[in-house]
Parts: sequence; C-alpha cells; structure tokens
Amino acid sequence: MHYVALAVLFSVAVSLWLRQAPSWRMDLGQMVLWNYATASLLCLLLLHPRIDARTLGALPWELVLALGLVLPALFVVMGRAVQTAGIVRADTAQRLSLVLSLLAAFTLFGQRAGRWQFVALALGLLGMLGMLARPPGPLRGRGSAVWLLAVWGGYALVDVLFKLLAQRGADFGAALQSSFVLAFVCMLVALLVRTARGLRPDLRSLGGGVVLGLLNFANIDCYIRAHLSLSASPAVVFAGVNLGVVALSTLLGMVWLREPTNRLNRAGIVFAVLAVLLLTRFAT
Repeated sequence: MHYVALAVLFSVAVSLWLRQAPSWRMDLGQMVLWNYATASLLCLLLLHPRIDARTLGALPWELVLALGLVLPALFVVMGRAVQTAGIVRADTAQRLSLVLSLLAAFTLFGQRAGRWQFVALALGLLGMLGMLARPPGPLRGRGSAVWLLAVWGGYALVDVLFKLLAQRGADFGAALQSSFVLAFVCMLVALLVRTARGLRPDLRSLGGGVVLGLLNFANIDCYIRAHLSLSASPAVVFAGVNLGVVALSTLLGMVWLREPTNRLNRAGIVFAVLAVLLLTRFAT
C-alpha cells in the first residue's frame, strides 16, 4: 500500500507545483518542455524500454503521435485549471475523467454496463456540474469552467489512447518513451515560435520543469509499482489513488491554501467521491 500512498502524494505534488508556478515567475510552457525532457530521460534510465527497429516498427504510430500531441497540451490545460479554478476542483475534475473513460468502455470497447455503473455515471456527471459552479473570491479566473471541462475530457482521452495501445499489443515502455520524446519535440517547436515572438527562456522555468518532470515521473512509476505489488487487487489501487488524490487535494486546498468553494462545489466533490467508489466496487 505504500506505493499507493506515494502515488497520491506525487500526484497532488504535481498540482501544487503547477499552482505555485506563476507566483514564482516560472513560465508554464517552458516548464512543460523540460518536464518531458526529464521524464524521457528517467524513463530511459529506470524503465529500460526496448528501443530497437523491430519494437519501434511494431508501434501503432498514429496512437503514439496522438499521445505526443495530447500529453503536453493536457499538462498546459491542467496548469491553467489549477491556477484559475484551484487545486481542489482541478484534481477532482481529473479524477472524474474516469466517468468518461468508463462511458468509452461501454460504447467503444464493448464492456457491459450494470445498474450501479449507470448510477455512478449519473453521480459523476452531477459532480462535474457542481464543480463547474464559480466559487467566490480571488480564484474566479477567466475561463475556469472551460479549463475544468478540458481537464475532464483530456484525461479521459489519454486513458482511451492507452487502452487502444494495449488493445493493439504495443510495447508499453517503448510507447511511453516515444510519447515523451514527441511531447518534448512539440513543446520545443512551440518554445521556438514563442522565442521568435519575443519570449526569453529562463533558468528559473528550466529548473521548475526539471522538478515537475521528477514529480510527474515519480507519480507514474509509483502508480505502475502499486499495480504490480497489488496485482490481485486492482480495485484497491484504483480506489486508493483516486480517492486519495481527491481527499488530499481537498484538504490542502481548503485548509492550507484557503481556496474558496461554494455549496455546489462541495456537493460536486461529494458526488465525485461516491461515483469513484461505485465505479471501483462495480466496474468489471
């Protein structure tokens, strides 16, 4: 269970780091660039993916390319959501993407839906609607609802892409490494364009990106190790990580960061927890 706890801590740490970036004058785009450089290097050194002509030739490159485009865009979206809507609502929206992932399982992958799964879907949708209500106070950033919806749909899209990769029998390590490299290239092109328009790259953002990459990779690594160490109890990992992130981000956001929420937001978080509990209990 210690890997579950570590995965929760590192996931929330990523959100906290993204939230603090503007106050420490770090540029989000540059941070995401160096995050993927760091994550790619760590993946190569620690996961030892098979990088050879045969393995790379067998990869479904349309899916890998899609991940290489979606992953960096989603990191930027998550950063904007945390900064405009707060860590509580952004992390809960991320975890509620499981509702859309399960909906995709029913519609795209042929999974059969039961009564309680439909109840969980309904609770999840209610939870998302509750969190979209704008809270009072300084975190009423422009477009916060749009960023939350983008987080909700974006993480579900990544989940579907990984399911498609598994369905195609792709080598996970090679696909992950290739996706990280493509994500880095995409963000590098974006940085070059921004530099041509007057942006000045800075060491502060580079350092922030390296820290972000360490936290991000640690989160992925602990999540994988949690599934390996509890291979007979995937629901425990599923529930522990998702509910742990919602609980810890809510505690930190409301108590430590003093993020404002209204009754609809708090009701939405309760519905989200109930939805994840039901999905864990009855998903097959």
